[in-house]
Amino acid sequence: MTKISAVTYGCSLNHSDTEAMLSHLKKAGHEIIEEPDNADLVLINSCTVKNLAEKKLFKAIKEFEAKGKKVIIAGCVAQAHQEYLSSRLQEYSVIGTRQINNVAEIVDSTLKGRTIHAIDMDCEKRICIPIIRKNPYVGIVPIAEGCLGNCTYCKTRFARGTIKSYEPEAIIQRIKTDIASGCKEIWLTAQDCGAYGAEIGTNLPELLNKVLEIYGDFKVRLGMANPNHIHKFLPEMIRIYKKHATEKGKLFAFIHLPVQSGSDEILKKMRRQYNTKQFKEIIIALRKEVPHITISTDIIVGFPGETEEQFKETLKLVEESDFDVINVSRFWARPGTEAAMMPNQIHGQVSKIRSEELNKIKNKKSKGRNQRWKEWEGTIIIDEKGTTGGWVGRNYAYKPVAVKGNYKLGQEAKVKIKGIHTHYLEGTEKEET
Repeated sequence: MTKISAVTYGCSLNHSDTEAMLSHLKKAGHEIIEEPDNADLVLINSCTVKNLAEKKLFKAIKEFEAKGKKVIIAGCVAQAHQEYLSSRLQEYSVIGTRQINNVAEIVDSTLKGRTIHAIDMDCEKRICIPIIRKNPYVGIVPIAEGCLGNCTYCKTRFARGTIKSYEPEAIIQRIKTDIASGCKEIWLTAQDCGAYGAEIGTNLPELLNKVLEIYGDFKVRLGMANPNHIHKFLPEMIRIYKKHATEKGKLFAFIHLPVQSGSDEILKKMRRQYNTKQFKEIIIALRKEVPHITISTDIIVGFPGETEEQFKETLKLVEESDFDVINVSRFWARPGTEAAMMPNQIHGQVSKIRSEELNKIKNKKSKGRNQRWKEWEGTIIIDEKGTTGGWVGRNYAYKPVAVKGNYKLGQEAKVKIKGIHTHYLEGTEKEET
């Protein structure tokens, strides 16, 4: 029996793919273990969004090989960089983003000394296949793969292709199965949840309405959705959040809307399909109608040709929008993208200074938003172990709450917020009265 472990980089969809592949491998008779150092074979599920994630992949390959492990590469890097198959990944078996159902056969061939490159983009049926969860209380449910965008800086489209939405009935059945097996949180995930259903005659609000009617004790976290799609059905989304994103409701009061830049000129260069006016309309409406909502965004600094004035437009948007969470990235030219070939590439030192300035504002804004939760009392779901001991739970707005005590994953706990930090809240167990 071969001992197999997995290492996953990137988004929640990658984590969902890993869970599905491990289930296939367990069914095929392999032993699935947590610690890669004790494995015979390590499956690395890769991400191509940033240079850093790609560097982590090749560093991990070397480290595991030095320890005598067989290595198989899955995920976006090989799919998006097929030139690697004749160079950096030539010696390794590769599993493409739409070949995960074939993982057991690929592993068996690899163990017998044959190298397999399976990267065909056939649309497999994968929504209801069994999985092995990293967290038994979190069900990561893919609702679609690929996107409708064509951003000039992104390589994920090369890896995942155009939008392929899964049928609502299959998604509902998968969620019911996850709830029946004990999941307390359901994460709906895709490259762009906002684009869901575009090619099958439905949309995200219609899916959410069906999901939130499912019987059970659980909460749904909606994954990243691009602003151009949310803007199209903003009234429907607000109705859903007002009805369901409450402490007793089934939807986390959380939304991830990546703005990327506060400059309309830069957004055009990025080919983002919306402008800052439309984005602000979404934020203003959400803050007015769902004031407790947690809003997360992504921003890229140092995009080719970004002037100091355009960067200041981004700073202004951040000051005005009052985000809870901002993921700041310095632009890195991804090989093969249009942005990598654009003139006026920004020097790394300039983008570093801009990211540091933006991070200062980000931290101030995040802590300011967290201050609103001081002395709040309510229920959290314990969903991870703390990095320095204790536990981390989420309240109904998906705010992370650090607590100490005798808890376990999946447990609901009543807490009172006593400490406010930049990126999390600190809670104490609420005494019953």
